[in-house]
Amino acid sequence: MKNMIQILKTYGFPIAGLIVFYVVHHSTHPILLGAAVIFLIVAILQAVEYAEVIAHKVGEPFGTVILAIAVTLIEVSIIATLMLSNSEENSSVARDTVFAAVMIIVNAMIGIITLVGSLKFGEQSFSVKGISASLTVLIVISSLTLILPNFTLSVSGPFYNTKQLLFVAISTLILYGAFLFIQNFRHKEFFILEEELQEETHEVNNNTFVKSIILLLINLVVVVLLAESIAPWIDQALISIGAPIQLTGVVIAGLILLPEGISALAATNKNNVQKSFNLALGSALATLGLTIPTLAFVSIATGLPLTLGITNEFIVLYVLSLLVMTLNVISGKSSILQGIVHIVLFFTYLLLIIVP
Repeated sequence: MKNMIQILKTYGFPIAGLIVFYVVHHSTHPILLGAAVIFLIVAILQAVEYAEVIAHKVGEPFGTVILAIAVTLIEVSIIATLMLSNSEENSSVARDTVFAAVMIIVNAMIGIITLVGSLKFGEQSFSVKGISASLTVLIVISSLTLILPNFTLSVSGPFYNTKQLLFVAISTLILYGAFLFIQNFRHKEFFILEEELQEETHEVNNNTFVKSIILLLINLVVVVLLAESIAPWIDQALISIGAPIQLTGVVIAGLILLPEGISALAATNKNNVQKSFNLALGSALATLGLTIPTLAFVSIATGLPLTLGITNEFIVLYVLSLLVMTLNVISGKSSILQGIVHIVLFFTYLLLIIVP
């Protein structure tokens, strides 16, 4: 009986989630929406569980990279599909979704894990060298992809011409690849606290490891498909209350990032804020470092427009967020105040969407 329950949990829920995804495309009954939400939550929790198993096998910080890249690759496929489905209406979908994800990570996720950890443990220590390296690459990549397009002269508006877009796409991939090399090989010690080095890996047999990778990917696919399936209902709900349609991107980005968010919060509750920061900033870098180049290549190959530059008010808020985080990491300690500041900045972001 116990084995049957485990099999049902492992394989039954993902299959049922995929069935619900198929059915909701042919019916809009409220019960189906509820079922989609339930299976979405289950898939998220299972994805976190399998990601933890993988992390135990490969050790940190490489373990945190796997979840970030897996989520980002699936996110790329959704945005690319939207771009190809309607180039006129969805030319800015990449920018809006990516920026929403980055703001959720840099302010909401960082703010919550810092606040929760500080309330539970007081000051928590992390590697200044590791966070500084992450922030350096994040600042450069986000400036090239989200800010600089507004100020180029070859094309008016928040766009790059083809040569500029190709250069930025390749440069972004190089920067992200260099970061992964530094994080996981050359200066691995920057991203792991000294007391963690002796507990870097745990015994996980190869069969369990391979199985966990496959099931992680399956559950992440279920998460993304179900999130996409409930998007029309979210649109309708926002329209019915007179809210801006841009909030849909925030909601979907938040749902897709939930596996990483839960993992980061779990690490904080274990007094491992370093892993939390690795997950959060690694997710932001993966979102920019993989999503933008991939969509740039799609844009170049198909001729579809790709809006990149964010508006002026969001430039100010994003630069402020990066400045605050840079100042906060100097001490190598987290505090309640830092968490509150980042959470306030995130709600300011939401306010500017609702009340431009």
